[in-house]
Amino acid sequence: MHIKALSMGAAAVMGAGVLATPAMAKEGDILIRVRGIMVAPNEKSSSILPAFPGEKASVDNAVTPEVDVTYMATDHIGFELIAATTKHSASGRTGTTGSLGKLASTWVLPPTLTAQYHFLPDAKVRPYVGAGINYTLFYNEKPSGALEGAVGETKVHMSDSFGWAAQAGVDIDLNDKMFLNLDVKYIDIDTTARLSTTAAGVQKVRINLDPLVFGVGIGFRL
Repeated sequence: MHIKALSMGAAAVMGAGVLATPAMAKEGDILIRVRGIMVAPNEKSSSILPAFPGEKASVDNAVTPEVDVTYMATDHIGFELIAATTKHSASGRTGTTGSLGKLASTWVLPPTLTAQYHFLPDAKVRPYVGAGINYTLFYNEKPSGALEGAVGETKVHMSDSFGWAAQAGVDIDLNDKMFLNLDVKYIDIDTTARLSTTAAGVQKVRINLDPLVFGVGIGFRL
């Protein structure tokens, strides 16, 4: 009876140890995270020129799902690639363009690659920081109905952007394969919007978007 009891106790301890095993990131691991993100631009705009000096543009926030993949080159060093796309609207702030409100909309695709340092790869709570590069594509740009109502048929083009990125985050174990992820990024994004209008000619506005990207989601260790 004592031997059987000891065997059962040892098995229970071993089972508890397995259940308590952290989803630690180790060299060679691939981590996949599925997040919900909010992209919050910290825009700085030039004037809308040449017709509207002093009038600037603002860009709204957007929420979307995101998927990223991290390859752990060592226990501490990982490389993350994110994939997400968001739709944003640019609006006038004051004066004539402000009275129109929304001027144009665009879809934004900002693939970003970061190199990360993971501080505590063996822990259940694993903070990390990262830095890297970003290339942002603007596509499916469209004028608003209010803008075309005021100046006639309009074509919109927004230039692509190349810049840097920084991030900080933390992975928190849920079990031996899954973890909760909290993440924030700063992405350097600049663009020039070109509005080719029927009645007001060509107008340009330079916008530094520089968004903060807040994310929360679930990760899986392969």
